Amino acid sequence: MRCHHFTNAATRRDLLKASGCGFGSLALAAMAGRDSAAATVPPITGPLAPKPPHFPPRAKRVIFLFMWGGPSHVDLFDPKPRLATDAGKQLTGKDVGLPEAEKQLGSIMASPFAFSQHGESGVWISELFPQLAARHADRLCVVRSMHTEGTAHGEALLKLHTGQSNLVRPSVGAWVSYGLGSESESLPAFVTISPPRGHGGVQNYGSSFLPAIHQGTAIGSAEIPIGKAAVSHLTNPRLDAGLQRDQLELIQTLNREHRQQTVADRTIDGLIDSYELAFRMQSTMPAVMSFADETPETLALYGIDGSASDNFGRQCLLARRLAEQGVRYIQVSTDYTWDHHQKVQDGHVAEAAKTDRPLAGLLDDLARRGLLDDTLVVWGAEFGRTPTAENGDGRGHHPQGFTMWMAGGGAKGGLTYGTTDEFGYAPVENGVHMHDLHATLLHLLGLDHEQLTFRHAGRDFRLTDVYGRVVHDLLA
Repeated sequence: MRCHHFTNAATRRDLLKASGCGFGSLALAAMAGRDSAAATVPPITGPLAPKPPHFPPRAKRVIFLFMWGGPSHVDLFDPKPRLATDAGKQLTGKDVGLPEAEKQLGSIMASPFAFSQHGESGVWISELFPQLAARHADRLCVVRSMHTEGTAHGEALLKLHTGQSNLVRPSVGAWVSYGLGSESESLPAFVTISPPRGHGGVQNYGSSFLPAIHQGTAIGSAEIPIGKAAVSHLTNPRLDAGLQRDQLELIQTLNREHRQQTVADRTIDGLIDSYELAFRMQSTMPAVMSFADETPETLALYGIDGSASDNFGRQCLLARRLAEQGVRYIQVSTDYTWDHHQKVQDGHVAEAAKTDRPLAGLLDDLARRGLLDDTLVVWGAEFGRTPTAENGDGRGHHPQGFTMWMAGGGAKGGLTYGTTDEFGYAPVENGVHMHDLHATLLHLLGLDHEQLTFRHAGRDFRLTDVYGRVVHDLLA
C-alpha cells in the first residue's frame, strides 16, 4: 500500500486521507458527492450512456418472445400436405435431398391441425393461433427457412441467445445494451422476464467479457402478481432512501479507491455501475411492475383473467410497460413446455392456449400506443420439431429447418419468406441462419453487425463472429 509522508506541501485532503485510516477523506468525498447529486440531475453517464447508432434505425427496442422447448413449425406456420399424404411411411435422405440417400429419418407424421390463410397477404397460420391470425396476419413477417446448429437444447439455446453454442459469449441483449446504451437513467437497458433456468442458464442473458452492467436484469420465474414487485430485494424495509444513499456513497468511494490502486478491473467497474443502477431502480421499478393503473379492458386484452393465458399475459404486459420506459431489449420466456417428444397434439394445444391471446394483445397494445412502429417484436425458439414421429405421437428436436416471425420495428408485414422442402425438413429457398437473424435484428436497430465489436483477449469479437448477413428482403 502506498503511504504518505507529511511535508510542508501537504494539503488538507492529504491529511484527511492519511489520518484515521482515511475515513475523513471518505466522509468528505461522500458529502461532496451527495451535495452535487442534490444540486443537479445528471444525464445518463458511464457505459449505459446513450450512444448513436451506426445509421438511422427502424427500431429503438426489441421484445423477444422466447418459446422455450421448440414449437413445431409444421403444426403452426409451415403447412405440409405431403405429411398427410405419406403419413406412416419412412422418410429417407433421398426424400429431403441429403447426400445419404438411404438414411432412415423416421416415420412421417401428419399434422393434426388445420391451416388456413389470413389477412390480405394470405399468411398461412394453424388453427392453434386464432387471435393472432385474425388480428395480425398482415403485421407478421414469417421466416419459414430458419436453420441453426445444435440438436440439444443447451447448444441451440446458446446459439440463439449468444451466437455461439460451445463458448461463453455475450448475449444478444448485452450486445444491444453495449451498442446503444440506455434510454432510461433508472432502469436497465436489458431485462429478461422468467429467463431459462437450465440449458445454459445465466449465459443466455449474460454479458461475458462485456462490462457487467450490460448483463440482463432477471425478473423471477414465478407468476407476476398485479400490484406487487417481482424483483427480489428491490426495496429496503429497514433504511430510508437518505440513509441508503449515504451507505451507497461510502461503498462506492471504497470501490473507486480500490480501483485506482489496482490494475483496471472490469468487474469492479461493473459492480460500481450496478450499485448505482440498483439504487435508482428502487424509485422506478415498483411503479413499472404494478398494473394498478391498467384498465380492465387492457388486462382482458392480454388474457389476464385467471385462465391459462394469465401468467404469460402478465409477462407480455410487463414487457410493454418496460418498453414504454425506455428499456432497449426485453425478453419474455415461456416455461420449458414446448418440448413435446410425445403427445404433440395435446401439448401444442395447451401451449397455444397460454400464448395466443397475450401475443395478439401485445401487438394490439403496442400498435394503439404508437409503439409498434419502432419496437421490433420477435417470436421463436431454439429450433423446431421433426416432420417424423417420436414415441408414437411426438416430434423430436429439429435445428435443420424451422419458423420464426417478426412484427413492427421495420420488419415487412404480411410476408412469408423462405421455403422448406415438401416435408418441412430443411430450407430449399432463401435459407436464414441464426447468424443472419442476429445481423438483421442489429441492422433494424441501426447497428452494423460487423462494426459492433469489443476488444478482448487480443482480438475483436462480435455477436455474429465472422458470419452473418443482413436479410434485406425482410425489411419494410
